[in-house]
Amino acid sequence: MDGILLKDITTLDGKLCDISIANGKISKIAPANPALPEEAKGSEVVDCTGKVAVPGFVNMHTHAAMSLMRGVGEDMVLQDWLAHIWALESKLDGEFIRQGTKVAALEMIKTGTTMFNDQYFFAEEAQEAASGLGIRSAISYVFLNHMNEEESAREKEQFLKIYEKALKWNERAIFTVGIHAIYSVSEELILWATEFARKHGLKIHMHVAESEKEDLDCKATHGGLSPVEYLDRLGVLGPDLIAAHALWLSDHDIELLGKHRVNCVHNINSNTKLSSGYKFKWKELTEAGANVCLGTDGCASSNNLDMLEVMKTTAIFQKAWRKDPSALPLPTLLEMATVNGAKAFGLRTGRILEGYDADIQIVDTDNSFFLSPGPFLANFIYSAHSDCISSLIAGGRFVMRDRVVAGEQAILADARKVLNEIKQA
Repeated sequence: MDGILLKDITTLDGKLCDISIANGKISKIAPANPALPEEAKGSEVVDCTGKVAVPGFVNMHTHAAMSLMRGVGEDMVLQDWLAHIWALESKLDGEFIRQGTKVAALEMIKTGTTMFNDQYFFAEEAQEAASGLGIRSAISYVFLNHMNEEESAREKEQFLKIYEKALKWNERAIFTVGIHAIYSVSEELILWATEFARKHGLKIHMHVAESEKEDLDCKATHGGLSPVEYLDRLGVLGPDLIAAHALWLSDHDIELLGKHRVNCVHNINSNTKLSSGYKFKWKELTEAGANVCLGTDGCASSNNLDMLEVMKTTAIFQKAWRKDPSALPLPTLLEMATVNGAKAFGLRTGRILEGYDADIQIVDTDNSFFLSPGPFLANFIYSAHSDCISSLIAGGRFVMRDRVVAGEQAILADARKVLNEIKQA
């Protein structure tokens, strides 16, 4: 078959349509018609009666291979959790990352994600795992020298080797520069990594202002400057920066992030579970000019990669702490989980529009969650679970059909083998 025709599918504006897909793109959206469109002849015709087309989610902050580390650091604050996790990570190898990333990609496919932005180790193995399942990924080399300048030379050398390999990656894998955080990477290395990224047109993925301790420690170390102000002084802020968390912010911080058009990623489940905070200033950041996105964080802190759950929790916390039930409108919430992430990478995805990449969730409404006459988005985000996503198209091809992902059982079996080896080591 040359393409796909989604026949009699409902769009988010409630229209019954036929959506034609060719060469990885949405080629035509037309009112549903019993006759087969001329441009769809030769395509696979998929009956989508009773189903709704939703843009694929873009998960903007993950540590994918942590899918094999759930529950290993429960009931800890961030700094204690990090110390525990770093000790475990020192024992990991490329095969663990490969299998953990496969499990993560499988889980993200099952929950409607068509792209994820990752910051973890063994970048080569991670991108191979994600590409093998057909999901688009942004994979970083993570600088993490724990303020040890002797480690900087080794990290730079290792990074350059990975960068040369990344030039030959699959077209659906994007290489990025990962800088763990201001408290774990020396100033010299932050500056070197940022300069390299800007010189080579790479995105920078960094934890920023995640906890109150980070904020207070930074002010004590850098003459009263907040993490955002410190990064501004270093010249790191810019539209190529993806700032994960961006939670502990002053009005001036928000002004700076907006001025520099920084991409700020909210990770509500991780932030609340680690007791880092919950008063994320999405509205203020957006009005200042920042691009606000959503992410799950890694499974060792958020425990799953379900963006639908993230959307619901995000909205509920906004309504609660702002004491305003209208605090985060559903269409805006969907944009934060889809097209805003695409904007961060300059991609034409995250919308169901002609000419956009065909990254589409097919949502089955034949269940109890959609019986009521309420708006589809309200039922989808507040009522349904991700198992209502029956199929997923990424890059114009099915990566899940009727809840089945090819090779799923083999992925789980291989992951169990890796876990057994770690336990026995």
